[in-house]
Amino acid sequence: MNIQISYYLDRISKYAGYLAAIVTVILSLLVAYDAGMRYLFSAGSIALQEVEWHLFDVVFLLGLSYALKHEKHVRVDIFFERYSSDTKAIVQILSMLLLVIPFSLLFMNDTWDMVLQSYLQHEVSADPGGLTHRYLIKAMLLVAFALLLLQAISEILKAYHRLENKVLLWRVLSVVVLLGGLVYYGWYERMAFWFDPVLLMFALSLVLLMTGFQVAFVFAGVALFFALISDEVGLGVLEMLPYRTYGIMGNITLMAVPLFIFMGLILERSRMAEELLSSMGKLFGSVRGGLAISVVLVGAILAASTGIVGASVVMMSLIALPLMLKHNYSPALASGSIAASGTLGQLIPPSIVLIILGDQMHLSVGDLFKAAVVPGLLLIILYIIYILVISYLDKELAPAIVSDEAYGKVAKDALKAIFPPLLLIVAVLGSIFAGIASPTESAAIGVLGAMVLAMFNRAFNFGLVRYAAIETVKLTAMIFMILIGATAFSLVFNELGGGDMVLQFFTGDVGNKWTFIFIAMLVIFLLGFFIDFIEIAFVVVPILVPIVASFHIDPIWFAILIAMNLQASFLTPPFGFALFYLKGAAGDKVSTGAIYRGVVPFILLQVFALGIIVLFPELIYLFGK
Repeated sequence: MNIQISYYLDRISKYAGYLAAIVTVILSLLVAYDAGMRYLFSAGSIALQEVEWHLFDVVFLLGLSYALKHEKHVRVDIFFERYSSDTKAIVQILSMLLLVIPFSLLFMNDTWDMVLQSYLQHEVSADPGGLTHRYLIKAMLLVAFALLLLQAISEILKAYHRLENKVLLWRVLSVVVLLGGLVYYGWYERMAFWFDPVLLMFALSLVLLMTGFQVAFVFAGVALFFALISDEVGLGVLEMLPYRTYGIMGNITLMAVPLFIFMGLILERSRMAEELLSSMGKLFGSVRGGLAISVVLVGAILAASTGIVGASVVMMSLIALPLMLKHNYSPALASGSIAASGTLGQLIPPSIVLIILGDQMHLSVGDLFKAAVVPGLLLIILYIIYILVISYLDKELAPAIVSDEAYGKVAKDALKAIFPPLLLIVAVLGSIFAGIASPTESAAIGVLGAMVLAMFNRAFNFGLVRYAAIETVKLTAMIFMILIGATAFSLVFNELGGGDMVLQFFTGDVGNKWTFIFIAMLVIFLLGFFIDFIEIAFVVVPILVPIVASFHIDPIWFAILIAMNLQASFLTPPFGFALFYLKGAAGDKVSTGAIYRGVVPFILLQVFALGIIVLFPELIYLFGK
């Protein structure tokens, strides 16, 4: 009976996800059409632009429950992967019961007031020619969290069905109830906190993250918990959350996120990477370390055309790693070059990291894209120099490959493989750098370009579009649920005085901007060992923004330092995500130890590059301010 109920609840989320996937395709085509009409025929429409951001809202809101159904809401799986199936089921049940369901109910309650007010006031667009019935798009928040609530119930039923030792669950729940009773007693008696509640917020979040609870729901649930037990805060502070979320929904800059993801996923399935690696491998194979150099260059091209780290690392692991090992490359150098090159998408535009940083730091994404070009090129050059030097010093690490194929034909094939993606890169980034189009418009044009490239490679079909659209919904929903959870966290954190505490520490106790920069970079680097760049960008970066302003630090430069630092977080053992992607795709071809040894030199190169940008900040403006 429980499984049957779960089955029907899952179907609701599935159809919501499919609808969001269809909307993703429509959104891409509509933005591209709107951009074309506006720039070619000066025929813009306010109503059409508002339809676009309404469709964008539908994509990530309907995707929240669909992503939960498919376990796409990320966890820090350091310990979670080692749990027994029963322990995993109990963590899932606790996550739904203690985090998702309470937060969803509170969010829906507060959102109802916002929607009702909009309906009674007959709220319409503030722009002439805009859309009416504004309450309808606000009501999508109610629909989204109602769906999330239903999917949470389904997850509880499925986890309970999988659970073999049900007695253990009831024991754990008894302990939770006991702890909850103690907390309630302490609140009822108005007992003082033993430690500063700001520190307790971070401590509880870290414990829950390390335990394996989903990241977005940890931030949301912890915010709700401390709002409940702190008399100086109260649940009233979270009444602003639906309005903050509505602000996210109307953020045109963030609309570029699903569009760039969609573009990258289409290219991932278009066999472009295979042709690039094959051609570049032959082009540089006759040089010692040539295959590794080709991996770096292909990684850079993929970064500038897809920006999806996981896809880049997995593709190169599947295609290039067997070839490198076959030609007696050192497993450490082979895996290190693949992991490092695959993470270039974190920094090289169009980077999702830069889009998120631009939003969180209130900066122009176009300016960040331009500023990131030189640091990206610097890393590529450093990687290639390192490979050439180490291959020269130890001739056994990366031997040259002798080929009977005419070099002219090899160069011609390589040029043929490189030209289409380079053309797409120039079209997308060139339009942003020249100020012709916004990142969102360029992303939509990039989606069309990716489709054309897929057709060129004879890989374009309904299955490709379906896969790319569905995966886009999952990834976009995951990112925006973390943003909603982090927004709730920051509301309570600031109400508890956390922002003032941090500002006082750096401006009063430290009082030196270089000390602040060093500590901030060190903290972000260390956090990167344990949690994903999205959580760091949404939770830590907003805390640092007022301090950057108080020290009169160039925010563009500081944002690039953060982006370079976050890129390193993908490589840092033992929990760097790129290492997991590589090991998962490589299987038994390389050992974990070899992967760790291989990435260490590249991490040091990233730190070295970071130091260069710190010492010579003017480098980021070589492509203009």
